[in-house]
Amino acid sequence: MRYGKALITVIILAVISPVFGVILADAVGYHEPLDVAAETLGLKEKDIEWGSPLPDYTVPGLDPVTGYIVSGIIGAAVVFGIAYLLSKVSKKE
Repeated sequence: MRYGKALITVIILAVISPVFGVILADAVGYHEPLDVAAETLGLKEKDIEWGSPLPDYTVPGLDPVTGYIVSGIIGAAVVFGIAYLLSKVSKKE
């Protein structure tokens, strides 16, 4: 496996990411800056439609920690997929 260490690193980071993005963020009361700005402007989450399939890094039907991990793995897979496609296109030229 050519990129085995990188893949393992990404998986480990995805698995521990909820510690920082969910658990500790709730413990210290952290809110995303865009959420704070929207609240200041009086906007509700229903008022803004981002069109994201995984809003707030969650997966419908999963608890927040598991959803955070799954959305991280999906995001990494998308980035790696795009990079793979770009590398194939650049080799043809």
